[in-house]
Amino acid sequence: MTPSAAVVAAADAGGADVMVFSSDARWEMVDAITRQTVTYGTYKQTLGDVLGDLTVKPLTGIPVAVAALYAFWSVFTSFAGTLVTDGFMVKFFDGFWLPWMQSVWPDPESWLYFLFVGNPAADTCFEAFGMLTSGLFVSIGVVLPAVLVFYLMMTILEDSGYLPRLAVLMDSVLHRIGLHGYAIVPIILGLGCNVPAVTATRILETKKQRFIMMTLLALFIPCGAQLGIMMSVLPDLVGVVMLCLIVGFGIFGFVLHTVIPGENPEILVDVPRYHWPVKEYVAKKLWNRTKGFLKEAVPFVLFGILVVNLLYLGGVIQGLANLLEPVFVTWFGVPKETVGPLIAAFLRKDLAIAQLSTIPMTTYQMVASVVLVTIYFPCVATFVVMLREGWKELLAAIAVLFVVVFIYGGIIHGIGILLGVA
Repeated sequence: MTPSAAVVAAADAGGADVMVFSSDARWEMVDAITRQTVTYGTYKQTLGDVLGDLTVKPLTGIPVAVAALYAFWSVFTSFAGTLVTDGFMVKFFDGFWLPWMQSVWPDPESWLYFLFVGNPAADTCFEAFGMLTSGLFVSIGVVLPAVLVFYLMMTILEDSGYLPRLAVLMDSVLHRIGLHGYAIVPIILGLGCNVPAVTATRILETKKQRFIMMTLLALFIPCGAQLGIMMSVLPDLVGVVMLCLIVGFGIFGFVLHTVIPGENPEILVDVPRYHWPVKEYVAKKLWNRTKGFLKEAVPFVLFGILVVNLLYLGGVIQGLANLLEPVFVTWFGVPKETVGPLIAAFLRKDLAIAQLSTIPMTTYQMVASVVLVTIYFPCVATFVVMLREGWKELLAAIAVLFVVVFIYGGIIHGIGILLGVA
């Protein structure tokens, strides 16, 4: 490189020991280096560039997003629900595991039998509700396939480069409830598990955004385990339940955005090119996320059934059901027996929905009960993660939860009465 005259003059002016360059001299040096090291080519638009543009423009991006989410849901339900759970797991657990446990465990009248095997007259693992029957069936037979498929699909969307484009596409919509486009990341994570989703709220910039997102996650985003159980016990009503949750997400998100002071700044998103996911990375992410589920969720399911059965044996569930009967029957329009599942929901919401399936109810009562279980207090694992984010935020979120459950549960009951189904 040959320095320009200005650069040489500046160097001479600074003396031999200290080289002092003016601003103009530095820019001239930068230009000189650029001319000798940078080669400019001709831009050629690739298929990936065209697809990238189409998936961020609202006119074409929204239909693509709907198609992608529909494909996501179709694979999720057909593989996890129909093929694995209905095709293999139900046959194994109801046809072999439950009869074997009922035959080898001694003394069906004992309290140990009730805790570990459950109802001796049960024909299915859902009805038995023992720790070693319903507990293993729910966690391994129903939830594990659902979580596995969900994490695989999400990793592919993430590693292919579609997720940042979805964030750009959703930015204007999410701004209406005080969030920005990247809030789509904790929302989608929450559909797998609320625990990493609450942690992911840290990517949002202000306290207001993080509080709104954390509260809405705890209220209206069902985890993959819940979705898997819902597909098994009420496959025809999952759409109605999800509609209730989406409407509640929008309404209460707007209310929180309106009443909570704070900023909602714009974001700059680095959107990478589309590319094929690297299978080694996909496998590693899938294993790490599934391993986390096996370590954190399965013990809670087994422990939850044990605690709920102990509460039944001690008469606590019946006492609470009698105490809360006016609220549940009159205000929410659901049977008082749903008190037991609501207590189980604090340990695992998927477990609570499985328990709801054994209570005789009308279609409306089943939908209302599942919505109540979903928007009721977060499960204990999510509770712990929310506590890590700050006890003040947790207490404020819990206060909002109780208000929303009471109001939204009453609204759903009122709509049911107007439609003549409640």
